[in-house]
Amino acid sequence: MKRVNIMYGGAQYSVGEADVEAIKEAIERAHERGLADWITVNFGEGRPQPAQLLVGPGIPISIVPIPADDPLPGEGEGEPKGEGGRERAREGGGESPDLVG
Repeated sequence: MKRVNIMYGGAQYSVGEADVEAIKEAIERAHERGLADWITVNFGEGRPQPAQLLVGPGIPISIVPIPADDPLPGEGEGEPKGEGGRERAREGGGESPDLVG
């Protein structure tokens, strides 16, 4: 994994060379305990600054994995970005599960 982008409070944070499952587990542990906890991430471009995010029940957070060889739109196999997802959403199959309760 090249990095994981994290959307939190309307801002984008990242974790380089991240293990998506480890990040999800840290967030899930906070939810299971019913208590908020802190995770360390990076904020900013170029020379990112360390930041701490409070995660726990009732705090919305999104995790976006960025693969090391993310193909450009139109390259590779599959549907072009945007089209298939909209069609699946209209059919009811494009919704993502709610990972953070």
